[in-house]
This record gives sequence, structure tokens and C-alpha cells, in this order.
Amino acid sequence: MLDPKLLRTDPESVARNLARRGFVLDTAVYARLEARRKELQTRMEQLRNERNTRSKDIGMAKSKGQDAVPLLAQVADLGDKLTKAEQDFNAVEAELTAFQLDLPNLLHDSVPEGRDETTNKEIRRWGKPRKFDFTVRDHVDLGAPGGRMDFESAAKLSGARFVVLRGVLAKLQRALTQFMLDVHTRDHGYQELYVPYLVNGAALTGTGQLPKFEQDLFGVQGEQHYFLVPTAEVPVTNLARDEILEANSLPRRYVAHTPCFRAEAGAAGKDTRGMIRQHQFEKVELVQLVKPQDSYKALEELTGHAETILQKLELPYRIVALCGGDIGFAAAKTYDLEVWLPSQNRYREISSCSNCTDFQARRIQARWRNPATGKPELLHTLNGSGVAVGRALIAVMENYQDKDGRIHIPEALRPYMNGLTAI
Repeated sequence: MLDPKLLRTDPESVARNLARRGFVLDTAVYARLEARRKELQTRMEQLRNERNTRSKDIGMAKSKGQDAVPLLAQVADLGDKLTKAEQDFNAVEAELTAFQLDLPNLLHDSVPEGRDETTNKEIRRWGKPRKFDFTVRDHVDLGAPGGRMDFESAAKLSGARFVVLRGVLAKLQRALTQFMLDVHTRDHGYQELYVPYLVNGAALTGTGQLPKFEQDLFGVQGEQHYFLVPTAEVPVTNLARDEILEANSLPRRYVAHTPCFRAEAGAAGKDTRGMIRQHQFEKVELVQLVKPQDSYKALEELTGHAETILQKLELPYRIVALCGGDIGFAAAKTYDLEVWLPSQNRYREISSCSNCTDFQARRIQARWRNPATGKPELLHTLNGSGVAVGRALIAVMENYQDKDGRIHIPEALRPYMNGLTAI
């Protein structure tokens, strides 16, 4: 959520910033709601003051033995008016909250201009895509022998955009997950967490998925209304909800492996073949909670941690800075890591690393105590995939294939595969 004070004092600058996303801020609607809120707030204060004055008059009249009935009637009338004003005020406050929850985060000045992914800015590349002297197969064909990657059985169980992995491919996915967790906890100083896969609506509102993106979520109907997590970012970031962290405990670095569940409501016809875009997939997520002055340095650091995974797997990749029109709702700045997929002859996203500044923290009231003032201030939150396990599996299969259809195991993963060198 954006700073309400900034909205009130300088809505035009907010509108200009959001326009870089292609988002139109209706300043007239906001001005009308804010004016009505102020009017009702003033009205309530006046009615309360008048009621207090009349109540004192009633007390004085009674102490003097005077008839207080007319004054009592006036106070009752004031009470009714105050109740109505409070109801109207609460209704306007609810409208203002709904209006503000619909507003995305402000963009950092360094975010490139542009409307879609075609105008994202490449920052750097690592590694060179391998040149094959045979026709490369995609991960679907490579996984077909022995039903090791089985989409038909998954469709029988659940429908489209699901997969069953068998045998050595299931083990390879598990190896990738364990490898990532070990690197981030051992080398990068993250604390590993195990978190719920079901969360409430407040948690999703806190990180920005609700109310705007409910169509992308899987809701679970029951005695309590839960949602399946679209990313571990949601439960991990919400651990700081309504907390005040001490300065000497920062930064907090967390890593969690979870399945992720996404309806992919807007993905009809996109990436329908294979495991690229699924309703259920695995991800190792990185989350950092930091002091505001440290957050952009932390973004570079977190992005580097995700890069380390791809470098150790010796997978070629590039980093792009997302433009204003392609960046996520809660992010002020985002880097995407895109891994090379030989079958598509292109780079595909495998991680998004974002600085959400105080946008999520304001929603969840995640704060730290500034020792210089002794007062609580909003934290900055960051998150990024470290990395998406399914896409890493695809990238390993395709980049390490040979002409006979074998898949060679990267050196970094062999200890997790009991020394197996090829599939």
C-alpha cells in the first residue's frame, strides 16, 4: 500500500509515477473520497464536542434541581446524528481502503520505460549457450522414455497443466531442491523455514495478491476459507506481520521450499506443452527483511544469490531489468533471471528478484525500531526465486542432453544423485 500522506499531499506525482506502469490513477475519485472523509471527520468531532458540552449542562441542571428532560432529548438527538456520521465515515474509509489496495507500488527511478517485456533492459549475461551438432529435443521428449515425465496420467488425475515425475526424474527434481537449500543456507546465510501451504486472505492481502489477483489463486472451501500459496513469499513475508523487529536482528534472510499453486487465469494458450507453465510447481524462495536504507543493496545481493545457483549448475542465463509495464504489482524494481532453453532457442524466466520497499510492510505493519529515534518504522521487504525448481529441471535436461537422448548430471548435483553421472 502506498503512503496515504503522499497520496493526500501530492497525488499528481503519484499519478505520474504510476503512469509509467500504464496505470491510470483517478485523482478526481480520490479527491472526492478524501474530501468526504475530512468533512465527516470534522462533523464527528463537532458532534462529539457538542454532546460533551450538553452532557455537562445536564449535570449542572440536575445539580441545581432544574428540569433536564429537554436537554436529555437534545443529547439523544446528537447521539443519533453522531452514530449516522460514524457510519458514513466508516463507509468512506472502506471505500478509500479499497481504492488504495488497488494501487500498485511506486517505481524506482532506475526502472526502464516501456509497456511490455519487449522493452525490458538486458543487464548482463553469464555463460555461452552450447552449440549442438544434432537436433535438440525438448524436455517433453527427453522425459518420455519409461513414462518418467507423464502428462497423460497427470491429466487423468487433475487435468491440464500438471505432471507426474517418475523414478530418476523425480529424484533429480528432489536433488535440485536440496542443492538449492544447501547453497542458500550454507553459503548465503539464509535461515531455512517450513511454512504452511494454506494461508488466509489477510496474508495474501498483505503481500499484494488480494484483492486484485484473486482469479489467479486456488481457494479452498471449508469451515475456514483458505487459499493455496502461489509462492512461499506469502507465508514467509507475513511472519513479520504486526511485529516490531530490533535493529540488531536485521537483515532477516529466509529461504523456504514449497509447492506453488497458480490458476494461470490469463495464460490460456500460452506454454501449453510440457512443464513451463503449470498449476502446481516447486520453488525455493528467498525473502529478506531489511532496513529501508539497505534495500537496493540487498536487491543486488539477493539477485546474486539466485545467480549462484545457475552458475554452479553451469546453465547459461541473462539478467534483465523489468520495464514499468512488465513489473509486478508490489515491486518497485525487479530483475528477472532468464535461463537458456535450447529447444526454444531463447532465454526463459527462472527467477524474479524484487524490492517491494515499504509497500508490503505497510499492509502488514511490519516494522523495525530505529535506535536513532527509538520509534518503530516500516521495514523494506524483498523476495526472489532461488530458483524455480521445475524450470531448473527443464534447463538441466535440455542443456545437458546428448545425441542419444541421455541427460548428463551437472557436477554440482552428482552428490545428491548418489554419484549418478547420466540418465
